[in-house]
Amino acid sequence: MSATDSVTRPVSLASRAGPSANLTEEERARRIRSFVRREGRFTPAQQRAFEQHWSRYGLGVGDGAPEWRRVFGRTAPLLLEIGFGNGDQLLWSARNTPQSDFIGIEVHRPGVGRLMNALAADNVENVRLYNCDAVEVLDRAIGACALSEVRIYFPDPWPKKRQQKRRLIQPDFVALLASRVALGGRLHLATDWAEYAEQMLSVLDASAQWRNIGGTGKFSPRPATRIETHFEKRGVRLGHGVWDLLHERI
Repeated sequence: MSATDSVTRPVSLASRAGPSANLTEEERARRIRSFVRREGRFTPAQQRAFEQHWSRYGLGVGDGAPEWRRVFGRTAPLLLEIGFGNGDQLLWSARNTPQSDFIGIEVHRPGVGRLMNALAADNVENVRLYNCDAVEVLDRAIGACALSEVRIYFPDPWPKKRQQKRRLIQPDFVALLASRVALGGRLHLATDWAEYAEQMLSVLDASAQWRNIGGTGKFSPRPATRIETHFEKRGVRLGHGVWDLLHERI
């Protein structure tokens, strides 16, 4: 059975009203967030990470769009991971793809602190981090066609119908991503929520700016560039499905 066959088709898709790349400052402040800040326990080690390593790894949207050649000291493919969680995937990517540079965005400080400690311990130099909203970063700090790939793994599915307007993958957001990814670049999504997988697939296949690498209406096998996290492995053991979507910027 294919990944597509294993998904239960929803009767109707969620609302597609999403963030816009053309919001005023006032509208941006009022817009619906796709996340809730659940900081959890902020350990002393994570706090020290901000004190000791933020100047090395951290970036702020107030600085505008950096000249990435100066940030990293070279010209290299630039990949963005949105919502990196505890940073396992981003750390693995940076270690195993030293020829590329990486930007990570995460709103939850404990995960950012944990990743900075790991990056510093391994003396990793090809990663920079934002601790804020992804739309603000894309609006204010990423230039047109600057990215070679965007990765969004296991975004919050907001499963209740009244919450689904908060889902990150909406037409406006997909269009914003397209404006920041170079032609021939890639968008890689993954989710373990079947109905959200179907919405993602529908939104992306309806976009004239993205081509489904797996074929229209189809999911893709997990590529070697995405590792299985502890969270994912646990879900698979419990019988949960996982769906990957790979699209090319056209």
